Amino acid sequence: MVATTDIAGHAPAQLKHGALNKLETLGQSIANIAPTLTPALNISVVAGLAGVGSWISYLLATIGCVFVGASISSLAKRHPEAGSYFVYIGRSFGPVSGALGGWAMVLAYITTAVAVLMSIPLFVNNVIGVFGMSIGFGEQTAVSILVLGLVVFAAYRDITFSSRMGLVLECISVGIIVVITAMVIGKHGTLIDPVQLHISKIPFTGVMSAMAFAVFSWVGFESSATLAKESADPVKNIPYAVIGSAAITGAFFTIMSYLMVMGMGDNASAIGGSSSPFADMTNKAGMPWAAGIVYFAAIISAFACALACLNASSRMLYSMGRYQFLHGSMGLVHKTHKTPHIAVFASGIITLLVILALLPEGFLNGFGLAGTIATYGFVVVYFGVCLSAPVDLYRAGVLKPANVVYAAIGAAMMAFVIYASVVPFPAAPFNMLPPVFAGYLAIGLVWFLVLKAKSPQVLASIANDMEG
Repeated sequence: MVATTDIAGHAPAQLKHGALNKLETLGQSIANIAPTLTPALNISVVAGLAGVGSWISYLLATIGCVFVGASISSLAKRHPEAGSYFVYIGRSFGPVSGALGGWAMVLAYITTAVAVLMSIPLFVNNVIGVFGMSIGFGEQTAVSILVLGLVVFAAYRDITFSSRMGLVLECISVGIIVVITAMVIGKHGTLIDPVQLHISKIPFTGVMSAMAFAVFSWVGFESSATLAKESADPVKNIPYAVIGSAAITGAFFTIMSYLMVMGMGDNASAIGGSSSPFADMTNKAGMPWAAGIVYFAAIISAFACALACLNASSRMLYSMGRYQFLHGSMGLVHKTHKTPHIAVFASGIITLLVILALLPEGFLNGFGLAGTIATYGFVVVYFGVCLSAPVDLYRAGVLKPANVVYAAIGAAMMAFVIYASVVPFPAAPFNMLPPVFAGYLAIGLVWFLVLKAKSPQVLASIANDMEG
């Protein structure tokens, strides 16, 4: 257990309880989703698989994420703690399962940060490319590292500031995307696209295959639950943020995918083969100048997402440190800033090391590799949470039929995403990711089993609220 006093005999600093209002709590989830990145880059993969049915892939994924959010919300009301998923799963299926859930989420948040930080140099080149300029590999690396440094500082400094910053930056970037898209579609003179609305033309096999990657657009929507200790009214604010962010961004993704395919003249394959799909759409509409503005918005969104990821990963490390699943220093809080500063710096260092390890693959492949393994972590935990929710509620005597329905639909959707991500087995270099993820979980499992054998009282502590 973490010491109850410091060297001078004073009570240790705690997180900034009650610092975040409803909108600021929502800002954490919205920023972690980074909605601007979907039309800027993520949609390429979905459109390549689902074609003119891309909007249906996003619609189905929205439904799945909202049902997962409902299960998360039912647990967040009962266990408003920084450890969130580590605690949710652990109290239903035992501390080792909970520790593995937390272990997977730490990987998921950090690799999401890696993915978006490796996307920023690509967006910088898209912005300055409008003026006929570009930066080389060395400069791109420097940009990623510099932005990471700014993100770590903001996460260390203050949770209220960073959450507000994330929400404001995302509102600005989404606003830019919406305005530019409206201008492109205005040239069409209609919102009705017979091709995309004609059921017989929808490639439903591709739609289902694309759902596995479409879910990546949402990962992080659950991250506001990691700030439960710092939210003013977590019992109300966390469910609002989790379900609200899933539904709001889901509507945005569904509409944007429909409009972008329409903007390309129903040529979804052109989007599917592009590393800058939004620029292709604006160029086709005779608005080449708009690409620079859009990808500037993507840079803003990526920064906000990386910040939200480090906020979330540090809270997971903080909680696991408090319970002594990891070194106790992870559970320390800065006396002035009220942030888990050691966990923040640890998250930043790990993020940097992963970025450096992926540099030989290049920035675009690095984005894809990090984003894919992040999706594995998130989806496995989402599945575990959907199983945990009805068990937890049943034991508390408050289970309702609706909770079972939400959990069943959410679990089924996530099980399908897990299956679709490995069948058929991905081609190189993505074929190395399932074994890497399995190996990462195995390392965690061995560590936690050793901990259970040597210090059973540590694992038993998950039954109590110890975070402070």
